[in-house]
Amino acid sequence: MNGSRDLSPSAVLPEDAGSALLIGRVWDVETSGPRVVAVQGGDVYDLQPLAGTVSELLERPDVVADVRAAMTRPRWSTPEIIKASLARDTARPYLLAPVDLQVVKACGVTFVDSMIERVIEERCGGDASRARQTRELVSTALGGSIASIRPGSPEAAEAKKVLIAEGLWSQYLEVGIGPDPEVFTKAPVLASVGLGAQVGIPSFSHWNNPEPELVMVAASDGSVVGATLGNDVNLRDVEGRSALLLGKAKDNNASSALGPFIRLFDGAFTLDTLRDEEILLRVEGADGYVLEGRNSVARISRPFEELVAATRGRHHQYPDGFALFTGTLFAPTQDRDEPGQGFTHKMGDTVTIRSRHLGALINQVGPAEELPEWQFGLRQLFEYLHHQREPAGSAAARR
Repeated sequence: MNGSRDLSPSAVLPEDAGSALLIGRVWDVETSGPRVVAVQGGDVYDLQPLAGTVSELLERPDVVADVRAAMTRPRWSTPEIIKASLARDTARPYLLAPVDLQVVKACGVTFVDSMIERVIEERCGGDASRARQTRELVSTALGGSIASIRPGSPEAAEAKKVLIAEGLWSQYLEVGIGPDPEVFTKAPVLASVGLGAQVGIPSFSHWNNPEPELVMVAASDGSVVGATLGNDVNLRDVEGRSALLLGKAKDNNASSALGPFIRLFDGAFTLDTLRDEEILLRVEGADGYVLEGRNSVARISRPFEELVAATRGRHHQYPDGFALFTGTLFAPTQDRDEPGQGFTHKMGDTVTIRSRHLGALINQVGPAEELPEWQFGLRQLFEYLHHQREPAGSAAARR
């Protein structure tokens, strides 16, 4: 992978990697399947005897203690696994997305700045050439007047009345400051890609961008047990034409990237640690273009607990747990080519999403139609797990 300033293994790990308890998935070339692993420092431990899936592992009542007890003999080297992942070398063990059976959900319009950008997309019908003019119009009308409004509050209801009267109300404002957040399904189970994999932009999109996000990972009871980083690849022109095209805009080949690892909450590292996490974005193009951005989680308009409650409750359950993208503050407006056209991806862009406590998720952009097809699904996973749990010698006897 070319383009990133620092692709050393240490750059991928959290700053406090020595004390972080990291969970991931490695494609094991010896058995041709995914293994659940724990990573601490320079060592990678195979947890297959403890749990066949990350979903199963995270259901354990004392997962932190169980994982630590299972970390007795490392099987792989962290630097070697990371190097193979970044090189997309499938002949060596490499990292996959760190979730498996969990449903991948996402919350949208959870920051005022990105909410305004969604309104702009809608107002200009997905036409990037109209974005700057529309942005000026909408920004002048809205200004910072709703930036401090608590969603669902009486003040938000009053602002809604004013905006309706001015003909500026939008479905994005409804979920941005209304009583209910937007929650949608980002990707099918097992469809997300991990560190070093390419992320896909379909040929039918000409205005798109990365979305650097904090992703909470929850067990089946809704308790958040860890977190990772995510790239909620976004097609602005498609969703801008109609919000009913959200599925077409969000769910494509390699459109969901997660990783590099799930960091488990362990007492020293908790959900509160992440309330003011700074998530940094850097896009480096083969043409020399550089875009930098920041997603300041502290500016999120709804608390994590509200987003989780809107996702899982008596109205909806997830027996295998779920991963929840929490939205992004970042919305790129910097021109890349012609003035007024804003930012859009080009093939070969290297996208680095980094935070202090979660490490770095690095992917390169490619055409969705030409990337490796998603072929390892639930049936293949179940077959693999079944064969791994067969008694010794049974496979040979069957032959």
